[in-house]
Amino acid sequence: MTATLIQPLTVAEAIESRRSIRKFVQEPINEGDLREILRLAGLAPSAWNAQTWRFAVVQNPEIKAQLQAAAYGQPQIGSAPAVIVVYSDMEDTLNTVEDTAHPGMGEQGRAGQRQTFDGAFGGQDVAQRGQWGLSQANIAFGFLMLAARSLGYDTVPMLGFEPQKVRELLGLPEHVQFAGLLPIGKRAEDGFPHHRHSVERVVKFY
Repeated sequence: MTATLIQPLTVAEAIESRRSIRKFVQEPINEGDLREILRLAGLAPSAWNAQTWRFAVVQNPEIKAQLQAAAYGQPQIGSAPAVIVVYSDMEDTLNTVEDTAHPGMGEQGRAGQRQTFDGAFGGQDVAQRGQWGLSQANIAFGFLMLAARSLGYDTVPMLGFEPQKVRELLGLPEHVQFAGLLPIGKRAEDGFPHHRHSVERVVKFY
């Protein structure tokens, strides 16, 4: 399916209109839209262009039901036509790190990328460097929510689930770390309006 022909929201409009939605319209997501949302999320920045994030898109009803069980039965997973599992795979990143060097930098850039990552993470254990990779994947998680909203879709970020059960369900390696689950679809409720601290409450200017 090709992407839906809609006028994308501006960044400000996507931020202002985003809500945490837990009830979704019962219709499949346009495949073109879904791929475009994931493409946009993949444009997120990361230190050294590491791109540690990975996405598992769950649409199969049986797998989605098992994912819901791993998330303590929370109904938004069952309601959403798709759930995007956002995780970080730092070990895969390290194994293929040359691929993250910009082509314009040539072979020297590929070699330099390997040297940089081996120097930074070679002395760390899997858990330590996994935490760094997760910090980068969290950036993509934020981009993913805004990309979805910009194309007229809604989401709700979730951290309430059992990571080990999700790893087993999706056949993911033990070392991966999760940024969260993201049910996605068209809203079937308005959701609560934003209730946030003021700028003065959270910002110090120097």
